[in-house]
Amino acid sequence: MTLWKVSCLENKYPGMWQRWFKNQCVGIGWPPDAGYRLNGRMRREASWSRARNTVKKVAIGDQVIVTLRGHRVGRLGCVTDKAIEDNQWNELVQRSRSSPYGEMGRRILVRWDLTVGPDSRDMIIQLPANVRLSSGELRPTISEVRSRSLEELSRAMNDPSNWIGLLSFGYERALSDYIAAYPHRLEDGLLPHPDERVRERVFRDSSRSDVLLTDRDEKPVIVECKQGSPSLDDLKQIRRYMKRLKTETDRDSRGILVHGGARNLRPEIAQAARKHPKVDIVQYSLGVDFARCT
Repeated sequence: MTLWKVSCLENKYPGMWQRWFKNQCVGIGWPPDAGYRLNGRMRREASWSRARNTVKKVAIGDQVIVTLRGHRVGRLGCVTDKAIEDNQWNELVQRSRSSPYGEMGRRILVRWDLTVGPDSRDMIIQLPANVRLSSGELRPTISEVRSRSLEELSRAMNDPSNWIGLLSFGYERALSDYIAAYPHRLEDGLLPHPDERVRERVFRDSSRSDVLLTDRDEKPVIVECKQGSPSLDDLKQIRRYMKRLKTETDRDSRGILVHGGARNLRPEIAQAARKHPKVDIVQYSLGVDFARCT
């Protein structure tokens, strides 16, 4: 059994991971009608030559892991069949003026292992630093995984502390703007700081916090926003801001770290957050509702 990695270009084709999940497949591009032939004479291009040679090696019974940008992965799947031949092109991205042949039409059929990873397909896995794939494995569209074992990846994927939502705020500023506008949704009683700009606090050394608020006891609250899972460096950063605010205003403050990573914190992060001065860690989730107009 060989473990393969296939990149899901969710950033280029939004919704691609959901299509793969629904269709029980992964896909690669290089349409045959554009000259990318699987056999015989072909269009000379280094990336296609490498992908062509690799996809031919994939065999029924092999395992495939789906990767997304930022050391994130979707699911593990067992290969059940291949539909990669030139006459089997079946695009997952419909044809358009910019893509006259469609895209992602060479399919590797898989059976997803639903016992590994979160139950919801709207959740994916953020691989911790010690279980990430090598840059040489991540760079190509499809490659063999040798740096990590299937058991290592499965353990990381089954750890709820690594589970995150597929979608998040595109920019940390968007999240901090939202908190500045609706601070009470972060915590009841929070208000914009009366003597400072709501958006941020600029310290004398030119560093700046994301949002400065006050709580119901009129204590300053420094809020720092991160897209991914919280790190020890994030905690050090917000504590630096708390120390600088104390130096410049002679007032103690609270710190809240808002992140888009997994709700269950890693033990070292939870332990570090409890140290003095304590930092509260809050996970945000992104939800959108739709209602038909009348």
